[in-house]
Amino acid sequence: MVRSQSAPGGEAGASAQRNAQDEARLLRRVADGDLRAFEDLYRLYHPRLTRFAANLVRKPEVVEEVVNDTLLAVWRRPDGYSGASKVSTWVFAIAYRKALKARQKTDEPMEDAQAGNRESDEPGPERSLGQSQTRTALLDALAGLSADHRAVVDLTYFHDAGYREIAEITSATG
Repeated sequence: MVRSQSAPGGEAGASAQRNAQDEARLLRRVADGDLRAFEDLYRLYHPRLTRFAANLVRKPEVVEEVVNDTLLAVWRRPDGYSGASKVSTWVFAIAYRKALKARQKTDEPMEDAQAGNRESDEPGPERSLGQSQTRTALLDALAGLSADHRAVVDLTYFHDAGYREIAEITSATG
């Protein structure tokens, strides 16, 4: 998968900067106790965090716990955001730490029981078989990676995070 890079001053860069500023404003409103702002932030981040956590912990009940714990931490400590990075970097760093802690708590192997059971929307058995084999190979390859490496792949390809942002998220301790 290749993503196009645009100049920082380009249209895509300006849009990303506006989105980052909008998120920072939302977080400031959350810090002021604005429940509606938190609801907006929740709707914005819940699907992204769910996908991220699912790739790290792979157990639906644990994924939901990680997402909820992350968003609860954002609600309780919005002042923990220093402004030194994007809001998304801060939120994903919290989620990353929560996911690693959740993985440590569970000692049983975590597998995606539904990985091979999903039906394709595409017609034809050959195409379906090919997609299934590709998906299985991809899941096997991801399963062979450590949680840290899965986080890097997920943040890069599914959340369009840059290398510096990924480094901030994965090196965050707390």
